Amino acid sequence: MGKSKTNEFIAQGSILAIASILVRLIGMVYRIPMTSIIGDEGNALYSYAYSIYTILLLLSSYSLPLAVSKMVSARVEAGQWKNVERTFQCAILFGLLVGTVFALLVLFGAKAFTTVLYKDELAAIALRFMAPTILIMALLGVFRGFFQGLQTTKPTAVSQLLEQIVNAVVSVAGAWFLFGYGTGMNEELAVSGLDHAWGAAGGAIGTGAGALVALIFVAALFFRSHKTFSQQVNADRLGYVEDYSTIFRTLLMIAVPVILSTAVYNLVDLIDGSLFSYFMASEEAETRKSIWGAYSGKTLLMIHIPVSIASAMAVSLVPSLTAAYSSGKKKLVYRKINAIMKFISTIAFPCAAGLIILADPIIKTLFPGDTSSAASYLAACGVSVIVFSISTITNSILQGIDEMKVPVIHSAISLVVHVILAAILMWGFKLGIYGIIISYICFGLLMSILNLNALYRYLGYRPHLGTTLILPLICTAIMSVVCFAVYQILHLFAGKAVPMILAILAAVAVYFVLIIKTGLMTERDLNDLPMGSKIAGLAKRTGLL
Repeated sequence: MGKSKTNEFIAQGSILAIASILVRLIGMVYRIPMTSIIGDEGNALYSYAYSIYTILLLLSSYSLPLAVSKMVSARVEAGQWKNVERTFQCAILFGLLVGTVFALLVLFGAKAFTTVLYKDELAAIALRFMAPTILIMALLGVFRGFFQGLQTTKPTAVSQLLEQIVNAVVSVAGAWFLFGYGTGMNEELAVSGLDHAWGAAGGAIGTGAGALVALIFVAALFFRSHKTFSQQVNADRLGYVEDYSTIFRTLLMIAVPVILSTAVYNLVDLIDGSLFSYFMASEEAETRKSIWGAYSGKTLLMIHIPVSIASAMAVSLVPSLTAAYSSGKKKLVYRKINAIMKFISTIAFPCAAGLIILADPIIKTLFPGDTSSAASYLAACGVSVIVFSISTITNSILQGIDEMKVPVIHSAISLVVHVILAAILMWGFKLGIYGIIISYICFGLLMSILNLNALYRYLGYRPHLGTTLILPLICTAIMSVVCFAVYQILHLFAGKAVPMILAILAAVAVYFVLIIKTGLMTERDLNDLPMGSKIAGLAKRTGLL
């Protein structure tokens, strides 16, 4: 059975999902030696800088891939290749202008940002090194959005892998070199903390180097295919050509709501770090940084790996969903949404359970010598995988059906509730970092509820409880019992790493059997995935199908 046209976007999204998983894994792997070099304190400074960089990147150009892909896919669907070309030209100019402005803002305002938000001017060193990356990412986003608008995700996937590989190598090397440089400055100036600050700056250099290599790669692909693209433009005889001002306005109309929605959505990390710094001001600076470094550099690192699947699927969902919705194909829209919701639930539930059950061996194995409470943070935060996966994908569904303002409103409401709850839990109940974790989960949960309610209002869509909740939950519960039992038994005779690996393998095998036997994942579903025919063939040979 070949790939169905209806679910072709699942395959494209799966390519991005696989790339995102690999990117996260590479990110996790390089953060291990980097953490051993710069420590939890260095991780905290890196997190402070990266949170500010992320928000400014979001405000400047992070929405460009989505906005460009949305505009390009609509014009390709209509056969307007001349307008596709003009859209690309306008997007490049927009990226150059906005990227440059925000890069300069970061370069000259770094100290003010880190001091006001985190009461820590040392984080400004790493933030300044991230300034050029904002301009690079703006241009990179345009190229990625262009290819995604043509409904090919391979350039984005490969460029993401290249970006992260270079990032990993340069970050570790940079952290090692600059940590030593900072140590020398500590001794020379008779101060402390510069070693951690400059070590964090080494990681920041890696971010820019990876983005630059990715930009060179996608630009080379674009120019290699430019002849074919030009032929399509020249063959366009429709006669309708948009003027540049109209395209700019359209780009802004799409980009601004996405910017606001994504920025508000991602303000959580920045606000959490700032709230933690202020409410925990009575703690010693070193202790405060160590706690936040363990949470942001270890716990959230693990949480973001499975959530990245939802993010990757979201990127591929918008162009095809927009095309189906704009064509008035309501049944096709329903099928696409049902397929993606089932896929996300099938992945998110077991990932959350695995992180909760195996939190301690995961942290202790990946970060040898860890003395923080990162494992406890991870176990408490595990359920966020589910709510953030759902909120992420429903955000993109709403954007795909042109309800661009709705996620912005929902993000703002959820953020206000999140901040109030975090303040109450940290200040009133003295829960510290656990106040942040609880309010973090509530943010994702409220976003999911509001978004699902909006989908019902605008499309009459309700998730199929059987395939998006009941079956994934049953399969996950059985899998969890097996995972817990295997680890606990083997842990009696060995350490943590080997029992953990065997428990994961056993859990994956059991879960695979369960989702096939319960009908949660059909042969058609498997065939819509990369290498799905081989997986389906294995299921048939073992009698599962």
